Amino acid sequence: MFRKKGSLLLFLLPGLTLLMLFQVIPFFGGIRYSVTDGTKANGFVGLANFAALWQNRMYLLGLKNTMELSVICAPLLWVLSFLFALILQSIRPRGGLFRSVALMPYLAPSSAMLLIWLVVFDYGGPVNRVLQALGTEKVLWLESEALRFPIILMFVWKNLGFCTVIFLAALQTVPQSLYEYAALEGAGFLTRAFKVALPHILPTAFLVLVLAWINAFRIFKEVYVIAGSYPDPSVYTLQHYMNNMFSRLDYQMVTAAAYSFAVIVMAIFGALFILQRKATASAQ
Repeated sequence: MFRKKGSLLLFLLPGLTLLMLFQVIPFFGGIRYSVTDGTKANGFVGLANFAALWQNRMYLLGLKNTMELSVICAPLLWVLSFLFALILQSIRPRGGLFRSVALMPYLAPSSAMLLIWLVVFDYGGPVNRVLQALGTEKVLWLESEALRFPIILMFVWKNLGFCTVIFLAALQTVPQSLYEYAALEGAGFLTRAFKVALPHILPTAFLVLVLAWINAFRIFKEVYVIAGSYPDPSVYTLQHYMNNMFSRLDYQMVTAAAYSFAVIVMAIFGALFILQRKATASAQ
């Protein structure tokens, strides 16, 4: 038994070493920057950087937009992927083709997807041509606060297949007899989805929600490629602020923003974990 554990640690050692070098050590090493003044003397200033950060208008704007986008994107992706997985399960084995098609955006390079989105939502692109045909005016999708719509749509489109596959794997564990009994009792599709299937796959559903929320926090890349470092204020995210501060070599504010956001994220996921535990206990 001990020999098996030793061999397991031997295989894990390269990955753990890289994780320590590029993730754990820099994370804790950055604390020094967040409590110093950034001068040659590198004087200790305590929490002064954090106090200045929470008075910075651009940081507060980026934090607000990041939280708003995540609150919109993560639950929307969770609900759509759950319902899509139920639909694919109900039409199996014919659902294999749809599952593969849904996974294509997740597997495709992000740069290619962004180019497609730039063409589709261009001022003279297909979306505005459809709007014109319907008798409405064109919209500056890529240069105004309307950019939120294509960003949210692209996020859902890109991640829908991945979350759906996870849900599909979990739904295989739900006994088919439960669906049949619920159907005999007159339960509709949504009732069977949220009253029969969901209680049986709560741990997986929680995992999908966490993954969706993590990906929603990383929506900066798409906005940056489309709108640059200083986009419309409605889509200026926290990562924009950190990227701009890093470009100015203001490592103190970058690290202060990173650790402040880390505390917020841990609080959110801690609350989600508590809710998941309570929901699991009540379902049992």
